[in-house]
This record gives sequence, structure tokens and C-alpha cells, in this order.
Amino acid sequence: MVTGAEVEAELKRIGHALKPFDIILVNTRASSCIGSDEYLTAGCGMGREATLYLTSRGVRVTGIDAWGWDAPFVHMRKRWDETRDPSIIWEGHKAGREIPYCHMEKLCNLEQLPSHGFTVACFPYKVKRGSAGWTRAVALPIETVRRCFRHRLRG
Repeated sequence: MVTGAEVEAELKRIGHALKPFDIILVNTRASSCIGSDEYLTAGCGMGREATLYLTSRGVRVTGIDAWGWDAPFVHMRKRWDETRDPSIIWEGHKAGREIPYCHMEKLCNLEQLPSHGFTVACFPYKVKRGSAGWTRAVALPIETVRRCFRHRLRG
């Protein structure tokens, strides 16, 4: 389970200071396992502490390449068997009850992105009466976005 201190250390390592409404994408290498039995156990968990670290600083949208935002279920189950603590079940998801946020799961190609300096556009599909759905997430280098806006403003 990723901690808030680990999130802070990684942000420091890549030289990024969080700003409100930053979109955070977490590359765990899990997408490299899609299509294999390992996919459901790959990745790490962004639990309550890590999620609240981000959301308390203004992050409202996150994404991850793993099967889910929380720890893979096999690991969650192991912690449950050891502790019988109900707070560990979907703790990253449930952190949204304290500070609302949206997250995307099962993203691909995050390893192709730079550590920061890109724009994310999310195009969700609305599901009537649903609490979740799918989205088309697209990451664009910031320079591409700037060129498009300059061209649009001139044209």
C-alpha cells in the first residue's frame, strides 16, 4: 500500500509541486501484464492515506494502470485475513467520501508519458443511474496543447 510519504517523495524526485486540479496518473507497470494471469495481482494500492494526500492538495482526478485504485484484491484479502479490519477494504475508493474525487483504472501506455508536463483529457461515457462507467483518457504533451490553442486563437 502506497503511503502519503511515498507520494510526497516521488513528487519531490520528479520535481513536481502539486497544484489544485492536477490530474495524477500512477504507473505501476500493471498494464504490461494485461492478458496474463498476473494482471489481477500486479501493481500497488493507492490506499486511504495516499489518496487523501493527493485530494487534500486539490487533486480531483486520478488514474492508474492497475486493475483498481486500491491494492490488488489478493493482497487486500491477505490483510483482511490477518487483521479483520474492515477499514482496509477499498480504502482508497472510500477516501472519496471524505474528499470527493474521480479515478480511472486500467489505463495503458503510462510508461510512454513524461513524469510531468502533459495535459490529460477525459471523455467519459455516461451510464444512466450508474456510479461508474468507462472513459477515453488521452494525454497530450503540453507543447501540443499550446500549439493548438495558438493556432485556434490566430485562425
